[in-house]
Amino acid sequence: MHIRVLGSAAGGGFPQWNCNCRNCQGVRAGSPNHRRRTQSSIAVSADGAAWTLVNASPDILQQFQAFPGSWPTGGMRGCGIESVVLVDAQIDHTTGLYMLREKGSPWPIWTTDPVYEDLTRGNPILHLLDHYCGIDRQPLPLDGRSFHPQGSASLDWYAMPLLSAAPPYSPHRGNPVPGDNIGLSIRDPASGKRVFYAPGLAEVDDAVFDAMSGADCVMVDGTFWTDDEMISMGLSAKRARDIGHLAQSGPGGMIEQLGRLPKHIRRVLIHINNTNPILDESSPERATLAAAGIEVAFDGMEIEL
Repeated sequence: MHIRVLGSAAGGGFPQWNCNCRNCQGVRAGSPNHRRRTQSSIAVSADGAAWTLVNASPDILQQFQAFPGSWPTGGMRGCGIESVVLVDAQIDHTTGLYMLREKGSPWPIWTTDPVYEDLTRGNPILHLLDHYCGIDRQPLPLDGRSFHPQGSASLDWYAMPLLSAAPPYSPHRGNPVPGDNIGLSIRDPASGKRVFYAPGLAEVDDAVFDAMSGADCVMVDGTFWTDDEMISMGLSAKRARDIGHLAQSGPGGMIEQLGRLPKHIRRVLIHINNTNPILDESSPERATLAAAGIEVAFDGMEIEL
């Protein structure tokens, strides 16, 4: 199984266009300790030739240009990406669909029912695509059954409902339902290897921990270092948990949760907000992660299982 990190930042990217925090200043000043990042997305393949896109970032065109696996290989038009799986309906995971409208046939798009509702009512992007390439909506099961998206159909994919938050435009904002946000377990039957992917994760309950423990690699929410990160910087009145993210530090935080996993499991943080001090590779917070055996995803990172 091949995994390519197309984008590793949270919404807004890194640097964020209107942010003057220390991290964003560092990128603009050319600091060697601050690496530019686009908004989070990965691609998955069984053979390294055909791929499934997980989330369509607003930065999708830049990401595709940097990823040869997405390039056309024959004829006048084409793409190595054969389908799209959406883990939620958030803007930073769906806006890129607008940029993929030139496809010559309907896009197979795998979504849960709540996400489909969000993207046909609250933010009707899927209806808009009907005026261009069209979509071939594929219901994404939440009952433990596997599914097999185009581009990686030989892999076994499983979706797990997660505790997080629906977008502000969702018809059920404030009244969360299973399927607003999911984690993905992807298994290669040929090797038995498995990855668990959850860029938005507010709580590690028993079911989530079991899924993480059964993986060979976990790629999980790295948005904030502290629960009050945005509050302490004067950027928001909301805590990390209020917007569906588990902070890394503190009791019960992601570092502690990842530390409970068996030692052989590879641990990677993804979906990192521009304010998070771990984006400074010389920071004490980054050293804390390294000491705990936790990696920080970057654009272009490749993982093979």
